[in-house]
Amino acid sequence: MSETSPAARRPAGELEASVLAALWAAAGPLTPAEVQGELDGRLARTTVTTILSRLHDKGAVSRSRAGRGFTYSPIHDSAGLTARRMRSELDKQDDRTTALARFVSELTSEDEQLLRSLLDEADAPGPAGGPLPGSGTTP
Repeated sequence: MSETSPAARRPAGELEASVLAALWAAAGPLTPAEVQGELDGRLARTTVTTILSRLHDKGAVSRSRAGRGFTYSPIHDSAGLTARRMRSELDKQDDRTTALARFVSELTSEDEQLLRSLLDEADAPGPAGGPLPGSGTTP
């Protein structure tokens, strides 16, 4: 059994990111073979299928039966996936206050102002019974 040198290994998450990028660029759901084609055949179809299954298990993609196989669609756009990952990491913390405090302390002043603005928008009352701005929730 041969060992792959660390220099030859792909960075963690690179394959998932490539598959997600192909799904985001698509006009609709894709089969594993279609994803493979979008990636110019750089990965074996079995590898693509495994990655798609793992992304489905993680809740990053949805799948629908298509004949004997599945088609896959992203559940979130890139920003939504990042937000979901951030929330997932926060949920793993026993001390949420410290985790959030450290996160905020490392923000640039521009990001801090943006976060303050977004929080102010979320606190503002939304239109009559409609979603609060930027929150996707109703009052």
